[in-house]
Amino acid sequence: MKPGLVIFDCDGVLVDTERMANRTMAAIVTDLGYPMTGPQCQQQFMGRTLENVQELVEELTGRTLPPDWPDQVRDRDLEAFKAGVDAIDGIEAVLDDLNRREVPYCVASSGKYRKMHTTLGSSGLLPRLSDRLFSAEDCEKGKPAPDVFLLAARTMGHRPESCAVVEDSVPGVLAARAAGMRAFAFVEDPACDRDAMRAAGAVLFEAMAELPDLLFSKT
Repeated sequence: MKPGLVIFDCDGVLVDTERMANRTMAAIVTDLGYPMTGPQCQQQFMGRTLENVQELVEELTGRTLPPDWPDQVRDRDLEAFKAGVDAIDGIEAVLDDLNRREVPYCVASSGKYRKMHTTLGSSGLLPRLSDRLFSAEDCEKGKPAPDVFLLAARTMGHRPESCAVVEDSVPGVLAARAAGMRAFAFVEDPACDRDAMRAAGAVLFEAMAELPDLLFSKT
């Protein structure tokens, strides 16, 4: 079924930021007295808003974090991202393919606009996407709630059932499915929970070059 709209997550799907951000998060949580590695942070927190992550970290550490803790983490991430963020290998060819097919696309992320502008800008993708960004900061609930995907579909003028979502996290796949959208999970990163994403209803793929055939498959 040809999608009416393709909705991309940002981190880990368009830009290679997940491993960098999770190394930072691992250092922060370890300093709070709960040792974690980057891959462990990725498995536990990936795809969630930092406000939601704060609740989880407080449960793990038994500590109450300051109200501005998410912003402190964002500031540390942004400083790291300013040094340079790569686009995911093959993503520009995917966007070119969608342009040739005249299929619209957009971005719907748990990250704030400031982060997306930094990472997409550093990677060189921002000029292609700046007018079609959607953030969970505009929604009542972040992923795994479907709010940001429904906002993107509504604003872009498409019914949820006509949309396809490209994600790399379990909360993101759950959000897509809750929105009534098809979900495609990019699982190039070994830290991805493939079994959970498959169980949630996603079609898994390991390289961006595979995505166009999956999106436009007649089966």
